[in-house]
Amino acid sequence: MATTSDELLHRVTAPAPDEASTVDAPGADRAALPGLPGLPGLAGDPELPELADVGDPRQVAPGDARELTRVLLARLSTLEEGTAEYSYVRATLIELNLSLVRFAIRRVGNRREPEEDLIQVGSLGLIKAIDRFDPDHGAEFVTFALPTILGEIRRHFRDATWAVHVPRRLQELRITLAKARDVLFQRLGRSPTVAELAEHLELSQEQVVEGLAAANGHTAGSLDASATEGEDDPGPLAQRLGEEDSRFDTLENLIVLKPLVAALPERDRLILSMRFGEELTQSQIGARLGLSQMHVSRLLNRTLTSLRADLTAS
Repeated sequence: MATTSDELLHRVTAPAPDEASTVDAPGADRAALPGLPGLPGLAGDPELPELADVGDPRQVAPGDARELTRVLLARLSTLEEGTAEYSYVRATLIELNLSLVRFAIRRVGNRREPEEDLIQVGSLGLIKAIDRFDPDHGAEFVTFALPTILGEIRRHFRDATWAVHVPRRLQELRITLAKARDVLFQRLGRSPTVAELAEHLELSQEQVVEGLAAANGHTAGSLDASATEGEDDPGPLAQRLGEEDSRFDTLENLIVLKPLVAALPERDRLILSMRFGEELTQSQIGARLGLSQMHVSRLLNRTLTSLRADLTAS
């Protein structure tokens, strides 16, 4: 039968075996874990007792968990780090206070992160709080631990959940801008402009624009995402965004034409340059070269026909 919270509290606070009355119970003939009277363990057995031997600490009522935590933290402060008893008490404290981690996750919001990942991150904060807590200061453990857990989770959001890495300064500016927009929206009844945000935060408009642009790096959409409700095209985003770019054909033709133009006589290259580079009329070209407009037209047509034939052949 699982041990109740009252029994667990009794085991933690019970006197040493030589001072306590002998109780006939299963496992009473087993030696207590050294330094922690009453917690079942086996003398000389290298394996620690499982937490299930004293019940599941995660099922303890909140009021009992608070009292057990207070007692266990006081006991932990007297133990030597690295011993079996220290590890046992520390692990029990972690199990007892996992509800604090879940409460912290609900406070910050899931933000589309897997809950298992957030529990791991929050548990790191809980472990840090257990290791740093000093019972002699008289503060409640919850008051000390919750900010530590929240800080660890928020640090995870700040450093590990951005789709694009941006400097810490811009990450913090994004949060500041989000808060300022909420304040100004309530005050103005509309979304604030960049100038209004800059004036409210005493920043330059360039800094505000930079912060707003950095906010786009927090999340990224998938090109394979399906259309949202109301969109006509149900295909993936990549298919709806893509289109043919005719400029690639122009670039390819220019690359092929370059050696063909270089092989033309100098006068033909000069006429092409004046016609398509300087955009002169045939009459202006003829005046500059001392030729008639008809002569320039014939030369230009001959050159273009030759280039077109060479380009098609290639």
